[in-house]
Order: sequence, then C-alpha cells, then structure tokens
Amino acid sequence: MRSLIAVALAALLVTTLTTPAEADPPLPEAPMGPPTATVTSLGTPLSDVLLIGGTVAPGPNGKAAIWNVSSSDPAYLNAIDPATGTPLVSAPLPGAGGSYAVAAAPDGTIYTGTYNNGHLYRWKPGSGNTVEDLGRPIATETFIQRITTDEQGNVYGGTFPNGKVFRFDHATGAVRDYGQLKAGQTYVKSIDYWNGKIYGGTMPDAHILELDVASGAVTELPAPPGLGDPSDKIVYDLNTRAGRAYVRISTAFPGPMYVWDIAGRTWVDEIPNAHGLDVSPVGDNGEIYLIQASELKKYDPATKTLSGTGLTFTGRIQNTRSIGWAELDLPDYPGKSIVGTLWRGEEFRYNPQTGKSEIFQTSVRREPIEILSVAGGKDNLYAGGFLNGGVSVVNPDTGEAKFNRFSQTEALLEGKDGKLWIGAYPDARVYTYDLSQPWSSPEYSPGPPGTPDNPKQVLNLKPEIFQTRARALVEVNGKLAVGTIPDGDRLGGALVIYDPKTGTSQKYRNVVQDESVFGLTARAGIVYGGTSIAGGLATTPPTRTEGTVFAWDVRRARKLWEAVPVPGAITVSSVTFGPDGLLWGVAGKTVFAMDPRCGKVVKSYVLGTTTSSGDIVSTGEAVYVSIDLNKIFRIAPGQAPALLVSKAHRRLGVRNDHQLVLSHGSELFRVDLSR
Repeated sequence: MRSLIAVALAALLVTTLTTPAEADPPLPEAPMGPPTATVTSLGTPLSDVLLIGGTVAPGPNGKAAIWNVSSSDPAYLNAIDPATGTPLVSAPLPGAGGSYAVAAAPDGTIYTGTYNNGHLYRWKPGSGNTVEDLGRPIATETFIQRITTDEQGNVYGGTFPNGKVFRFDHATGAVRDYGQLKAGQTYVKSIDYWNGKIYGGTMPDAHILELDVASGAVTELPAPPGLGDPSDKIVYDLNTRAGRAYVRISTAFPGPMYVWDIAGRTWVDEIPNAHGLDVSPVGDNGEIYLIQASELKKYDPATKTLSGTGLTFTGRIQNTRSIGWAELDLPDYPGKSIVGTLWRGEEFRYNPQTGKSEIFQTSVRREPIEILSVAGGKDNLYAGGFLNGGVSVVNPDTGEAKFNRFSQTEALLEGKDGKLWIGAYPDARVYTYDLSQPWSSPEYSPGPPGTPDNPKQVLNLKPEIFQTRARALVEVNGKLAVGTIPDGDRLGGALVIYDPKTGTSQKYRNVVQDESVFGLTARAGIVYGGTSIAGGLATTPPTRTEGTVFAWDVRRARKLWEAVPVPGAITVSSVTFGPDGLLWGVAGKTVFAMDPRCGKVVKSYVLGTTTSSGDIVSTGEAVYVSIDLNKIFRIAPGQAPALLVSKAHRRLGVRNDHQLVLSHGSELFRVDLSR
C-alpha cells in the first residue's frame, strides 16, 4: 500500500482526470423534448475533522501550541491551546485543500506547504487569523509533501510530481530549486534538516538521501539492514533528532523505524511496529517519545530501550504529526508534558513525572468533506467522502444526513436486501452495512462496548491480489461484483465475485490485461465492465493505450469478449444498460452504445470537449450521462441526446426511476425528473 498522500493524489487523478470545464451554451433539445429537471441542493452531508500536517511550536501568546492544518475547501491553519483544546488561531489557506507539511522557524513564524495548489503559506506572530500566500515555490510542483527549517528559518520542502527539493529563503523570499532528489522517484515523501544537510526519503521506492544545502551534492545512504529490495516500499517518515535520523519505512500503518547515526554513518537500531508520522523533539534527558505498538513509548537512544507510558490508542489509524513538549500548568501535569493531536482532532497528553495521561476531543471545527461517491436507494440517498472519508445516509426530501465516521469511500450500492455495500480505500476493502442496526466501526467510530461490528468487512483485496480501491460495485445473481484499482505503482485491476451466502470470493486480476476496472453493470448473469489504462499511482507508464469494455460470465468464470469502444480514449469510466437493451458507456467526451452480445459499437455521440471521467446511469425511460463534469445529457430510445442539466459536478447517481443525484465539492444535489 502506498501512502495516504499518494493515493489521495491518485484518487483525484483516476476519478476526475481533469477539472470541470465551463458549461457550453445549451444544445437544442430533441423534437419531443426531455422532461423538466428541477435541481435542489441537499446541503453538505459529510463533515469531520482531518488534521495531518502539524507541529508543536509557540502560539500567538508565546506559549507552546499545537499547530495543524485541517483539510477543507479551503484548508485552515489552526493553533490550539494544549491545556484546553480550544482554538487560538483559525486562518484560511485560500486555494489549498489541505497540508501534510507544517514547520516553525526559530522566530515563531509558521510555514505551511499545501496540496492541490503546491503553495507555501506563512503565518507571522501578531498576524491573528491571517496568513500570507507565498505562491508556488516551484512552478512544476503541485504537492508539497513535507517541509523543515534550519537555524536561520529557511524552509526546505519535498515535492510531487517531480520529486524535487527546494529552499525558501526566510529573509529574502528567494527560492533555490535543488532538482530531483533521486532519478525516477516522483515523490520526496519525507524530509528533515540537520547541521547543513537535508535528509530525504523517496517514493515509490524507498531511497534515503543526504543533500548538502550549500553545494547541492546528494549522497545516498545505504539501505537499512534487512530491508531488501527498496522497490514497493516507502520512506514514509523521517525525523532528525540529536544527531540521529529516525526513518520509518512503512505505510500509514505500523512498520519498522530505523535509526541512523549521522556522525558515525551507520544504522544503529531498529524499532519494530512504529506508528507515524513523527517522533517528539528530544527531552531534557535525551529521550524521545513515539507511538509504538499502539502505545505512547519513551525511547532512550543511549540504551536503545523502549518504555511504556500506559497511554494506548485504538482504531485503524494511530498516527500523529503534531507531537512535542508543552508546559500545561495543570494540577496533574507539572513541568513539561508530551502533547499531540491525532488525525481526527483528538488531543493526547502525558506527563512523565506523574504518569497522568488522557485523550480528549479538541474544539477544532469540523469541515465539509468532498463527496467522492454517491448512490440512490429505495428510501435514501448515500454519500461517501474523499480523504477524510465517511458515509452519510441522506433523506432525499429534506437533506437531513446521518454522518458516520469511516474510511475514504470509493463506491456505494444499496443491495436488493436493503443493506448498503461500501467499497473503501485503502486495501480495496468491502463492507456490508445493515441500516436497521446501530453503526459501529471498530476501525473509525466504535459504538458502546459490546456493540456488534456494523458495517462488517467482507473483503480485503490488498494481501492476495495487491488492490487498493474498490472502485465499482454491482449485484449479479445474488452475488456482489467488485471492480478494483491496483495498489501502488502496479498495473492491473481486478474483478472479484463475492458470495454473501458462503462468504467466499473468486478473484480475477487482469481481467483486462494491465487495466483497472472503473465501472460495472450486470444483466442475466453477465458482468460488464469499463476499464482504464491507469495504475494505482499513475507512476508506472501504462502498457496499453485505450480503455475497454468487457463481458464476464459469472457462472462459467470466463471472459466472453473485450472491445475498445472509443479509439484513443484512455478510460471507460462507467457503463449501464439502457431501456433499449443496449450497453451504454462513457469515455471522456464520448457516449456510446454497444451490442452486449459481442461488444460491437452501434451508436456513438461526441458530446463534450474534455477527457474528464464521468458517470452514466439509466432509468426505465432514458440514459443520463455526465459529460465534461458540468453537463448531464438525456438519451431516450429513438431520440438524439438532449442537454438536461448544465451544472458543475463530480459524481452522478440515480434513485428509482425519477430522481438523479449529483455532487459538487462537498454539496449534494437532487435532480427531480418530471414532464
């Protein structure tokens, strides 16, 4: 599995491919005209806290504060009082979606490097809730993965998509581009500074490099003992502390952390089962603190020993980037305490003198979550979240939403039994959720002790077939078909057939060689899929040039045919059956219809101007297709395509035969169809 950073980027790449274009002038309607479409906003059904980038540094009152960036549109730079968990600063970062990179300069200036726009922002003491947008340090880079500072406050950052390192001069604003840190590595995933050197870790392969900030010379460090082949591994975290580099080669989940003696130029220790994302600064006695094996531990570099604190963590993700020392002036917390925040906004703290510890929810405000997946059911609409994740059950009449904290949600489907199927990232996990029972996810949002797991995980497709996104779901003959996108820089998605009666599954990787499965539909025991040439991270060049449509016989477990419906189109993002019995699909700006018996294209319409990846759905009367991510066309039997709705959106779904559902950013819309 790759990092949440990388796969978040890949999710944006493979689910939208491009941003919505401006709406074209309305096209003429078909002779009889489509039904009237009434668009109604249902509000923002998903909101939560997601804090990834952060640090512990002086706040506006000069005392230690916990700094974080909360993901949103726009993202916010927050500082909270570690004694109370209340906000001290809440400053918008216009144009940014979030950040994994926050660092403090010696004079108290806080720098933030962001994703989506790849900008650097600066908060200065005394500036209140205002930050300065310093622009994009390197024009080619859209994601600042991590930043660090030196003794003068100069900022160093690692980037994507070209794996570069830059320096921003704290005094003059001048930028130095050091170039790509390691040839062929598109991510500088982790970075820190020590004594005139930058230490950086790469992705998609695990290389650890030392850069001399004066000369620009780069030296690669030897791989840690026992690491083996660096490919398909990630230098997820890297911290320099008191002459040592703490290098975690893993994922968002626990893995080995290796300790490098900088002066001795040798690996001196390995800490197993270390969580990310940072270790604390060094304490008065040379100790550091980190989360290891689900517990806050003290590590003594001199003796290479770990000591437990009794502060334990639960849930799927137990990572902290904001971890440091603060004087809390609380009765049970004399002197210095270790403080930090977890990704969902909880603060933890521990006092070494008294052993007192606790975890509590801070007052960082919840932010709307971008909608990644939508679905319609008999009585409900459903929305799944991007990055922050979550699943909301939405009343289609009132917009009232019940939000459930969960993973990034790639696909949703209400089954014939009324339960909800959920396709999740990472690990291409699939769950079944019984809406009649209380929600209780032990990984993300557990209910009271003793509450049964709901949703229940039924598939994890990472271990056996190396998949990361359960992108498409459809029911067929009482079973569930799942279409997936591979993990990391691999090519080759999978079609998986899961039987809920037996709990067994058949897994068919590369059902179309080296292509991912983006869309599924089914009829009469046959599953039909749309595919894309893209891999998991889009870092490996594709071996094919065009997306396909395939037909798979579930009972006989064999592919019936495979065809390219639109020459030159790299993705067939969605397929469905129309009321005319034809298999309809969309590939960028083109909508097409095929003979389901053989895959021959019988109709084709070029309706758009971009390669944006859209959805296609059907009712008993017509097919509705998303084009350019800003137009919905209606195609009824015997009629030409007619423009129904002109509105920017990301996803399109259908509920029953009279209602469509759209998402735009974090907002959900109902589209009522009537004559």
